[in-house]
Amino acid sequence: MRGRELRGELDAFLGEHEHDLVEFRRDLHRHPELAFAEYRTTQRIADRLTAAGLIPSVLPRGTGLICDVGSGDGPTVALRADIDALGLQDEKDVSYRSTVPGSCHACGHDVHTTILLGTSLFLAQQAAAGLLPGRVRLIFQPAEELPGGALEVMAHGGITGVDRIFGLHCDPRLDVGHVGLKPGPITSACDKLVVRVSGPGGHTARPHLTADLVFALAKVLTELPAALSRRVDPRSSLSLVWGKVEAGSAANAIPDDGVAEGTVRCLDENAWHAAPDLIKALLDSVAGAYGIEAQMEYVRGVPPVVNDEMSVEMLAEAAQRALGPGSVAPTQQSLGGEDFAWYLESVPGAFARLGTRTVGGETYDIHQGTFDVDESAIGMGVRLMAATALTALWESRPVTVTDPITSLA
Repeated sequence: MRGRELRGELDAFLGEHEHDLVEFRRDLHRHPELAFAEYRTTQRIADRLTAAGLIPSVLPRGTGLICDVGSGDGPTVALRADIDALGLQDEKDVSYRSTVPGSCHACGHDVHTTILLGTSLFLAQQAAAGLLPGRVRLIFQPAEELPGGALEVMAHGGITGVDRIFGLHCDPRLDVGHVGLKPGPITSACDKLVVRVSGPGGHTARPHLTADLVFALAKVLTELPAALSRRVDPRSSLSLVWGKVEAGSAANAIPDDGVAEGTVRCLDENAWHAAPDLIKALLDSVAGAYGIEAQMEYVRGVPPVVNDEMSVEMLAEAAQRALGPGSVAPTQQSLGGEDFAWYLESVPGAFARLGTRTVGGETYDIHQGTFDVDESAIGMGVRLMAATALTALWESRPVTVTDPITSLA
């Protein structure tokens, strides 16, 4: 199938199904479900896949599912979408506004899910027509926001036998019809740090007779990020930012405990692995200088997403074929975390950013109650992911004299 023929088939498919896909996205948007509670969402996806003649396998917790399209002859390419919502109030005045108080799809996972569903239905048609040169594994992953969903998928064999994996994320900074790509690190590692400090407490009139815990905690808050900036290669972008601090209850009493919580983000995998030991040594040094005890809880979140260069090239080829010339745009590294990184620790692949902003329109940022997308991005996403799967399958096959490896060219 040449690129022009692929575009024609995608045009025909979306002409028949795009309205239905938009309605499916709006239904998910009205009924958001948080991490590991996506039971309705999982059932809605499973029903649609089953109706298309596919056999979805729901993960043991009952949320998220895996489904294969095509035969096991040839390479296996995985496509992943995350299905969970965020614990935020939907602030939009739209007909598909969330009906669940304090929960909404403010990160675009409803869009990702709908795109993968549409891609699944298109690929099922290709497989039925004998046009799928291998197998595509569809991963509808729970709990990206927690995180933990990617590890759940992997623990139950979700990427076993997979040769390459692809995913995408809504990008409200890009216009619809554009795809942001970058080889190498594209998102950051993201971990949680909790520091608890303790001391004897006392009267604010006599700080010299006790440990001035609030002052010492303030030093921890300022000295740890400052020291890290001098102990780690700045190109790794290791960043410690505090988000919560608690200590004391009275103006004239030095408390005996306090706590600070923050996130550690990093673009370099080696620096990410070294971060816990380095932060612990720095914390002990600062705490010791002020006579307080300090305990650290370091919670691993996700490593950085590091895109495989060849996989990025496949995405770029697919975008050119399915979306047209000029559709690929360079994108910057982000300090946001994304658990797609866990898959890339084991399997080569790439993560793309899909433009969701109306051309000439406003930018509605993710993780805000006002976030929304231009729904024509759904069709663009289906085009991109379907073309990517086919491109990766053809280019991963062993080349023979009769192998139509250039049939998508």
